[in-house]
Amino acid sequence: MTRAIAAGAAYFLLVFALGFALGTLRTMFVADAPGADRLVGVLIELPMMLIASWLLCAAVVRRLQVPAHAGSRLLMGGIAFALLLLAEMLVGVLLFDRTPAAHFALYRDASYALGLVAQIAFAAFPVIQGQRLGRRPIVTK
Repeated sequence: MTRAIAAGAAYFLLVFALGFALGTLRTMFVADAPGADRLVGVLIELPMMLIASWLLCAAVVRRLQVPAHAGSRLLMGGIAFALLLLAEMLVGVLLFDRTPAAHFALYRDASYALGLVAQIAFAAFPVIQGQRLGRRPIVTK
């Protein structure tokens, strides 16, 4: 259980740092460009974030040796997801002077809703990878 909690925190930190950097670049170069649509920027960024999340998840699981069973992986993904939602809300409150209610109201916009769907996938990656690992044949020498 301790490994799953630590893995969830590490997974969150790595993906959040990457997302913060890519989100900043998206905002500077795509979303704020004249005539730009925020949704287009999200659609460009999203595949990169999902691929990176998948790879970072696998690396954290391997490094921290999180068991493949569903309980540990659900806990890892749940911790990472909760921390991600909290961090995003805090960024909105502290950097953009939004209230928590204003932050959650953003999810009515398609670009934010799509981001939330991607975050749910991010949270599911530990479980999906655990199931895939459980299905691999055991090779003996």
